[in-house]
Amino acid sequence: MGTAGKSTSLMVRLDAESKSYIAKAAELRHVSISDYVRMVTVPHARREVAECEQNTIVLSPEEQLEFWNALAETPELTEAQRELGVIMRGER
Repeated sequence: MGTAGKSTSLMVRLDAESKSYIAKAAELRHVSISDYVRMVTVPHARREVAECEQNTIVLSPEEQLEFWNALAETPELTEAQRELGVIMRGER
């Protein structure tokens, strides 16, 4: 995809809290911030590209739970939706 062996720069603007978390995570792994960002983002980006190319959606455990909860909730119908139901059932 890219040119092997050549490096290019990427500048990212972050709020102070986000940068602090990234710096702390890098420190915990005993790597530089740049190395940490590379270690985390490149594999993640590769997975996302592969998933898109396979027309696959992969959800984290938290996203799976949120999706399941959304499916399990009884939706609140709008007045227009109730009216459409009446019409479709032939009640009017």
